[in-house]
Amino acid sequence: RTKDEVTAAAAGRLFTLATDPEPLAKLSLKTIEQAIYPVGFFHTKARHLHQLPRALQPFNGLVPRTMENLLTLPGVGRKTANLILTVAFSIPAICVDTHVHRIMNIWGYVHTKTPLATEQALRKKLPAKYWLTVNSTLVAFGQHTCLPRRPRCRDCVLDDWCPRLNHSRDTNRTLKDA
Repeated sequence: RTKDEVTAAAAGRLFTLATDPEPLAKLSLKTIEQAIYPVGFFHTKARHLHQLPRALQPFNGLVPRTMENLLTLPGVGRKTANLILTVAFSIPAICVDTHVHRIMNIWGYVHTKTPLATEQALRKKLPAKYWLTVNSTLVAFGQHTCLPRRPRCRDCVLDDWCPRLNHSRDTNRTLKDA
């Protein structure tokens, strides 16, 4: 839940020290922590990064291209694995973060309680041609328009269709009609 700008700055600092597993393996845990601070959970993330070169050895030092193999890497869960598949390899996958989960449920496109359930529901319902872009589209939308605490509904191009507003409008349109 670290802001993108903070993550980008931390990644930039880390990549000045190591751009692949070999130099990363030579960095101390403390050096990695200092490089990625103030990213949230930086101690845990630094430990995972410190373990990464060894974890990549079975894959010849390369990031694997399958969900199964990605999940063997330290600190990599389904969200991160799906993000790697889509962004790094252009392999259709559905990365469900807090924005995707929240917005898809607000819109009534899915009715789920967890990000994993949202991912599973979207795999069945969302056409595959949208899998590569659904995360980046809804993350941007969730960060700038459909904010969790103070959504900017009046600025939203979807306000006529959004179930969040329909209770106070005379329209019966839904996102299915959009």
